[in-house]
Amino acid sequence: MIEKNNSNVIALMKIPSASNLVLNAPKNIQPYLRLMRIDKPIGTWLLYWPCTWSIGLATPAGELPSLYYLTLFGAGALLMRSAGCVINDLWDKDFDKQVERTKMRPLACGELSQRQALALLSGLLCASFSILMQMNWFSVAVGSTSMFLVVGYPLAKRYTYWPQFILGATLNWGVLIAWAEMMPQDQFYTVFPLYFATVFYTVIYDTIYSHQHLDDLTAGLTFNWGALLGWSAIQGSLSIAPVALYLAALQWTLIYDTIYAHQDKADDIMIGVKSTALRFGAATKYWLGGFTGVTVAGLGIAGYLAEQTWPYYLALAGTAAQLTWQVGTVNIDDASDCWRKFKSNQWIGAVLFTGIVAGTFLKQKSEQHMKIDETDEL
Repeated sequence: MIEKNNSNVIALMKIPSASNLVLNAPKNIQPYLRLMRIDKPIGTWLLYWPCTWSIGLATPAGELPSLYYLTLFGAGALLMRSAGCVINDLWDKDFDKQVERTKMRPLACGELSQRQALALLSGLLCASFSILMQMNWFSVAVGSTSMFLVVGYPLAKRYTYWPQFILGATLNWGVLIAWAEMMPQDQFYTVFPLYFATVFYTVIYDTIYSHQHLDDLTAGLTFNWGALLGWSAIQGSLSIAPVALYLAALQWTLIYDTIYAHQDKADDIMIGVKSTALRFGAATKYWLGGFTGVTVAGLGIAGYLAEQTWPYYLALAGTAAQLTWQVGTVNIDDASDCWRKFKSNQWIGAVLFTGIVAGTFLKQKSEQHMKIDETDEL
């Protein structure tokens, strides 16, 4: 009896995973949730983290980032990642039928019709736009332009071996939006290095994942749009700092999405889908090593332009170490290892965000100590 009661307590204490939430949902809703990838939240985290980086960098010295904007961008990341998955599956349903990993997706297996998917997409886009309208007009403009990347990403894999770059550009666009919402327009240029660093990061992790099924260049441009939007939302403009953040995040996307793409490379060759995993082939790790260098450099430039303090650079060192481990140890011919390395990227986002928050909070204290020292000298 005691053992039974203990097992009941343990069961009550367990936090349901995203996949269990989908499995426990009403049967008629489950296909929609799987189409939105609610059971695989890693994509939402990868879209959300660059937004938080930009919000943190745009936060005034000595303050904590706005919970309002963090929540707003969290909801936006969930909705837009879901919308992107629907768009991707609408374009790729015929390809997905031929790939072992994707053949049971709701549209590929006929569980949902194209009309049902379009109805869901309409609702997701309307909800996303309502969130975007809570921001300043500059941020609305920055956010709206990301739709070209969102729609174009699924097409890129048909024509280029660099779809992960487009994904990175899109995923990290929130860097620019958050900065524009929080900062004056004349400082918009300071976010650019951060943006480009995040794009290259995306290329790295998605190249490893490809040796699955994404278009890396498109992926990088798309997933990192939030890096721009986060800054735009806080500042009302963009500067070099959020753009540096965006470009760094784009490289990050190239990393993880290339890793991701390696999971499906055999099927991709058969059906004619392109990716950086196929483009790089046996030289994948050399390419990812280069993207890692650009990612770290972009994040360093963004931190310098945003006048970050030592906690940021400590977190950046941890980020560099994790990326080096990830690229150095991944087995691009082992799909399960590619998936594990791909998922590990969510921790990079958390570590860097923590460093940004601590670094920004300490900026005020550093300035106050300098003023006290100057007063003592007088």
